[in-house]
Amino acid sequence: MTVKRLDHVSVVVDDLASAVAFFTALGLTIEGEMPIEGPWVDRVNGLEGVQVDIVMLRTPDGHGRIELTRFRNPALFTVEPAVAPPNALGLRSIMFAVESVDHTLARLRSFGAELVGDIVQYEDLYRLCYVRGPAGIIVALAEELS
Repeated sequence: MTVKRLDHVSVVVDDLASAVAFFTALGLTIEGEMPIEGPWVDRVNGLEGVQVDIVMLRTPDGHGRIELTRFRNPALFTVEPAVAPPNALGLRSIMFAVESVDHTLARLRSFGAELVGDIVQYEDLYRLCYVRGPAGIIVALAEELS
């Protein structure tokens, strides 16, 4: 076997405090935070003079983690369009199983979340929606119906 587990997903954000507030409102807890810099981080990123602040968050079940990264140096590189549509190449979304789509969405709206489309029901299995989260990423919410 090659992969032992999925360790974490990293999201680069411009406003670390707002992103942390969003994901903690979703139910994740802060596992740790620290500034990172030095030759090793330059080499692994293929950039020079990297200075970042990271916050690691853990899902309530203890298995999933998200790393929020804010670059202090070098400056953020933006891509166009900044808020990519759901059919853009690359990472599509991060999905979370939630107890209630409605309650979770109401809580996240106060942190700037906006629905991408509609809340839908997939057969008799799930209620689903996509919301736009920090840095324009799509956060999917899934409520099991059974």
